[in-house]
Amino acid sequence: MNGVEPTLELDLRSPVPPFEQIRAGISAFVDAGVLAPGDRLPSVRALAADLGVAPNTVVRAYRELESAGVVRTARGKGTVVADRPRGALTADDDGTARTLEAAVHSALAAGWDRERVQRVVEAALVSPPAPVDRKDTP
Repeated sequence: MNGVEPTLELDLRSPVPPFEQIRAGISAFVDAGVLAPGDRLPSVRALAADLGVAPNTVVRAYRELESAGVVRTARGKGTVVADRPRGALTADDDGTARTLEAAVHSALAAGWDRERVQRVVEAALVSPPAPVDRKDTP
């Protein structure tokens, strides 16, 4: 890792399931550059023991991260941060992708499930906002 040992903390009183807290925490570490491509994540058993959760909780978080392209897992080699996570922002991003990602992460942290987030995004795509009349803007 980048010389920094990131630490995940769970709030077991939160309505957000522990697997989602783990997924969001690791995603945030990747987004912030705390975890870089090729960095190895702790084993399922080690992270489960550190966080005081069942190994299947960590397995679910890792699977979701893998399906999102954030990490990759190789049997016998462990789980590492993907070389270029799918959906990674580029230097020429205008901030829209970052804003959308932040909104999705906020919804998930508030307890929304993936299906609800997807329904809201799909609805927004079906009925986009009215175009801005540039004559009225200063």
